[in-house]
Amino acid sequence: MKGGGTMVKFPDDYYERMFQTVRALSVTDRSGRELTLQQGIEEAVRIILSRSSSGGTVMFIGNGGSAAIASHMATDFSKNGGVKAMAFNDASLLTCLGNDYGYSHVFEKPVEIYASEGDVLIAISSSGRSENILLGVAAARDKGCRVITFSGFDHGNPLSSLGDVNFYVPSHIYGFVEVLHHSLCHCLLDTILSSDEKGGCTHRTA
Repeated sequence: MKGGGTMVKFPDDYYERMFQTVRALSVTDRSGRELTLQQGIEEAVRIILSRSSSGGTVMFIGNGGSAAIASHMATDFSKNGGVKAMAFNDASLLTCLGNDYGYSHVFEKPVEIYASEGDVLIAISSSGRSENILLGVAAARDKGCRVITFSGFDHGNPLSSLGDVNFYVPSHIYGFVEVLHHSLCHCLLDTILSSDEKGGCTHRTA
């Protein structure tokens, strides 16, 4: 097959670059202090458990592929983790708010409506520059929520400094950023499932 050698080599190169990206992941706290991945996961889990144990809700927001991650993880956190969670991805909600206020406000408005002090917002954006995500974070702060962010692309993107814990994937490849965001979210949930606070539960979904 013409070009077969190049095609055969591509998957090895692809995953080697992904592994390099995993090793280069950056985690910071709200003050900009660098954390190890272990420290970042532990702090994010501590925030989620401390708020959910007192009745708080974990809210996920994202666009496109990040919206799919948000929906998936809201379901898994609720069903598997026993954490009250939701994602603002309902079509009628998005189209209503987009029509009435503009698409940049489709996460800001539901956060204003549904969030309470003590809730947690998990904001997912590959670029870290989506206006509707940034406005959603600002609304969450106004409501007294804690914030965890997942971003990628450019170092120092706006979202990467807005959370109490910030996970940054140093890549401009959408697939790498989205897959690692999804993996990190699963790591948060699996850490919760393995924690003493949850009694060591290990049940999973497909």
